[in-house]
Amino acid sequence: MSRVYNFSAGPAVLPEEVLEQAREEMSDWHGSGMSVMEMSHRGKEFMSIAEQAEADLRELMAIPASYKVLFLQGGASQQFAMVPMNLLRGKTGADYVNTGAWSKKAISEAKRYGAVNVAATSESSKFTTAPKQAELALRADAAYVHYTPNETIGGVEFPYVPDTGDVPLVADMSSTILSRPVDVSRYGLIYAGAQKNIGPAGLTVVIVREDLVTEDVVAGTPTMLRYATHAAEGSMYNTPPTYGWYLAGLVFQWLKRQGGLAGMAEINRRKAEKLYAAIDASPFYRNPVDPACRSWMNVPFTLANPELDATFLAEAKKAGLVTLKGHRSVGGMRASIYNAMPEAGVQALVDFMADFEKRNG
Repeated sequence: MSRVYNFSAGPAVLPEEVLEQAREEMSDWHGSGMSVMEMSHRGKEFMSIAEQAEADLRELMAIPASYKVLFLQGGASQQFAMVPMNLLRGKTGADYVNTGAWSKKAISEAKRYGAVNVAATSESSKFTTAPKQAELALRADAAYVHYTPNETIGGVEFPYVPDTGDVPLVADMSSTILSRPVDVSRYGLIYAGAQKNIGPAGLTVVIVREDLVTEDVVAGTPTMLRYATHAAEGSMYNTPPTYGWYLAGLVFQWLKRQGGLAGMAEINRRKAEKLYAAIDASPFYRNPVDPACRSWMNVPFTLANPELDATFLAEAKKAGLVTLKGHRSVGGMRASIYNAMPEAGVQALVDFMADFEKRNG
């Protein structure tokens, strides 16, 4: 069968060009006689893949030389613990901004290691907006400030980068990394699970300022959960997720062919505007998020008659539009339109939505 348009929030769609290249290289990478999955992570073949991938990511994001780039395992959820373990550095606590489900999980985990000050929360709005800068009750003595620029489940996105002064800013960019240019120098640490905009599940990228990579960690922190361990060994203290790293490298090269992050930003803006315009123009569909804080990547929407939800999903699947069911905690629909979702896929969804409304409105 032909490929569907996959609107999954993650693991998510990968660029078709990348999948085709990986297929061609599956059993014999560049004349080595081996698949990347079979290579020693310390062999010259894989070392060249790893080095190129890091170089391409540094180029795409304009990562300063004073930052380490780590390719780790464990997902963003493991970073919920690694961040406080490594960044408290003798201080009693950190500031967290709560804008939804993933912020809550990060807060819950951080409380195991120190005091958490919830500097702001949008819970009263049912997480349909993001706190403004003036609403952030930040502490000068905080070890760091943590926020989630884009909440995957609620479809809420910060329209600005918080100003935290001299306190390091930490961001869970799992669902927004590489979707547009970002000034890395404004952050102490950025982390992202790969399975949305980078590559397959199993790989986690961490970009951390060198001065934050120390042995001054929370007592009892395991060797494998220390940034210093991985930074000292080029992310190869143990066997890394080699195939995920390789596929991420192919995605980075694909992004460069799209015009880099500036080029992707224009494409992503068009996709989001097209879908939100279709929702806003119709009484049949609704998006609950404050328009100033709508995500480019994850677009939740509801039908005027929720009894039609199952029919909508079934007919969408027949039309080749899959994984549109909203997260179980919020219901409705959710279209995740990450970098690899082509504009044609968004147009196909918009056309289907218009037709479905005509037949059921």
